[in-house]
Amino acid sequence: MDVEVRVSEADFDVGAECVSLSSKTRQCGAVVQFVGLMRDSNQGDDVLTMELEHYPGMTERRIFEIIDRADHRWPLFAVTVIHRVGILYPQDQIVFVGVSAAHRHDAFQACEFIMDYLKTEAPFWKKECKADGEQRWVDARQTDQNALTRWQS
Repeated sequence: MDVEVRVSEADFDVGAECVSLSSKTRQCGAVVQFVGLMRDSNQGDDVLTMELEHYPGMTERRIFEIIDRADHRWPLFAVTVIHRVGILYPQDQIVFVGVSAAHRHDAFQACEFIMDYLKTEAPFWKKECKADGEQRWVDARQTDQNALTRWQS
């Protein structure tokens, strides 16, 4: 399987990433991608910016482990995970998860699996700057933890 993991401040081109995933093998029958965007509100408050931090080396290693677990569950050709760090603004792209496989079901399932585990196990820290100037760290959501239960069978 071809795997690419990038953690960086740089934005990404969704179209180029999709072309790259589909070009890895002529056996590719499906490419599924997820793009996460920064919202302008959270917990009822307007949010102006979000700063994402990570632990270099550890973060990438953890993402590779998540991808490896997906590869053991579904027959995949390629996976790309891009996660941005630094200061982001509403509607900025935060994360890209792309998966190529022979069949759509495998690609969809693997993409969701990877994203669910990224949200809960990858070491990223998020700090929001609200419209009133207050800053706060974003806590893990119970809904993200709950999403993992479907993969534990």
